[in-house]
Amino acid sequence: MEKILEKIYQAFIDNEGNIISLLQDIQDEFGYIPEPSVYWFSKRLDVPASRFFGITTFYAQFHLAPRGKNIITTCCGTACHVKGSERLITGLARELDLAEGEHTTDDREFTIEKVNCVGACSIAPVVIINNKIFGKMSSDSLTKEVKNLREGPREK
Repeated sequence: MEKILEKIYQAFIDNEGNIISLLQDIQDEFGYIPEPSVYWFSKRLDVPASRFFGITTFYAQFHLAPRGKNIITTCCGTACHVKGSERLITGLARELDLAEGEHTTDDREFTIEKVNCVGACSIAPVVIINNKIFGKMSSDSLTKEVKNLREGPREK
């Protein structure tokens, strides 16, 4: 980890970066922002760790825990909520064997996220799987998509 952090630090210095760009580089490298990296940069830059944590918890783009290979984001805005997004999330968590409060499977294959609104109310409920938008999502369709992800790409 030290070698990777040194490389990120040098790029930060060379490019006169800011804390947000630094955190983005850390997350690009590790897939999330490991707590030890925050303390490493805090000490190195003489910036309180609380400043780093404040930024990472304020911006939704940052994650302090490892995430799955497949990210499943469910819209929970008004239209999606009315059309059953909570049922989709509950069923998906059950399908992935996630305990209450867990968001990522133990094998780090899947992470479930909720967002307030994706701005696609006309096709509610909306689920985004690995940046691909699925409108008018049903529990059966969501289960099918997860099954396809588990099985991997089909050979032709």
